[in-house]
Amino acid sequence: MATQIHHYGRAFLAPLLQSSCRQPRQQRLISSTTTATAAAASSSPAAAMEVKVQKFSRLQSLKSELQQEDASLHDFVGGGDDNININNNNNSTSTNYLPQQPIKRKKAPPRSAKILPKPSWLKAVPATSAKYHELRSTVRSLGLATVCEEAKCPNIGDCWGGASSTTTADSNNNSINGEELDEFEQHYGTATATIMIMGDTCTRGCSFCAVKTSRKPPPLDAEEPNKVAEAVTSWGLDYVVLTSVDRDDLVDQGAGHFRKVVQRLKELSGGGAGGSDNDNDNGEKKDKKKAIIVEALTPDFCGDLDLVTQVATSGLDVYAHNIETVERLTPRVRDRRAGYQQSLNVLGHVKQVNPNVLTKTSIMLGLGETDEEIRTTMQQLRENDVDVVTFGQYLQPSRRHLPVKEYVTPEKFEEWRVEAEERFGFKYCASGPLVRSSYKAGEFFLKNMVRERKREREEAAASAAAVV
Repeated sequence: MATQIHHYGRAFLAPLLQSSCRQPRQQRLISSTTTATAAAASSSPAAAMEVKVQKFSRLQSLKSELQQEDASLHDFVGGGDDNININNNNNSTSTNYLPQQPIKRKKAPPRSAKILPKPSWLKAVPATSAKYHELRSTVRSLGLATVCEEAKCPNIGDCWGGASSTTTADSNNNSINGEELDEFEQHYGTATATIMIMGDTCTRGCSFCAVKTSRKPPPLDAEEPNKVAEAVTSWGLDYVVLTSVDRDDLVDQGAGHFRKVVQRLKELSGGGAGGSDNDNDNGEKKDKKKAIIVEALTPDFCGDLDLVTQVATSGLDVYAHNIETVERLTPRVRDRRAGYQQSLNVLGHVKQVNPNVLTKTSIMLGLGETDEEIRTTMQQLRENDVDVVTFGQYLQPSRRHLPVKEYVTPEKFEEWRVEAEERFGFKYCASGPLVRSSYKAGEFFLKNMVRERKREREEAAASAAAVV
């Protein structure tokens, strides 16, 4: 077959090669002859006629050479197949030069699916409750942003919906009656909302996050501290999570603004756990209001510990900063300006400047991490005195974001919870497929307080009995 193709190609290309690949000397001769002929043609009509006859004769000779060739264009295209029918007598070829057998086309192998099908246990509560619509309406009217909406959190209906029967059942399982609950515990199972301050546009672009990004977001709203405080106090919440986008475009990266929001919220709510008491600077008694526990889920402020101190000493109760994933995956998962060790330094520094505050972080599972890497991360978190850790399933927001490598089962999440609390000594661990850093944060926090205080009472009773 290759020999036939070579033969047919040579038959068609030989005249062209002969005319275009002449030696330089021959080209000079032809050029000089053509020039002389053109000069003669300009001098007499007879010479011009002779030039035309010469050109016509050469064209005829080329046509004669092509007609004497055994191969045709169809031979060349068909590759010399036996199905080609050549008729040299009338110098024509049939059009049946294609193979008689139909071509069998093989289907391309299917692409590997980048988006894994979601398992049955990933089911979120629909956002239909009256409490959800109330919170949503207030957020819209004040022009606020929530990470629940901006980050497309699947738990928005559950968190904004308020208390549920499962919460009451859980408290009953812990043998805690109404008389044992104090001021905080009586609001067990309240709704939790996560307010995102400093706008809805981030200066960083992490591969897992659905929040929109820009190098130059809009300026900060100077009235935002008042708007947030008024909204939260009007909702009647016991626990609120304040988070923010990264604002690397600002001189202080938004730390001062974050501090103002926390302080204003504490002022309007009458203080809380770790916040101010009910006396003002003049010693006068304030109107007693529902104390709000404030959790701040902060950026890393590029590792500037002075900026971390501003937020950590603002009167908040829980300082949260998410390490997101294990060290090996950090460069791929997070923005290049973030860092694994940088996040550990932030969390460790908070306890140095405010030992009374609880520190908290969150880890996403399903990105390709190993069990040993998770254990190493937990050990390093405890070395930096982190109190609370949460585990949740990473869910791909869109095709442009990182794909899910694995869907971790609820049973595995429960194993991580037990290991975090019993082996590594975290004060509390929330672990589950739909758990997020602020998922029912107030509920988890208050549950932990109930358990902790019950344990303290039991230890006190045991100590008293031992003395007797």
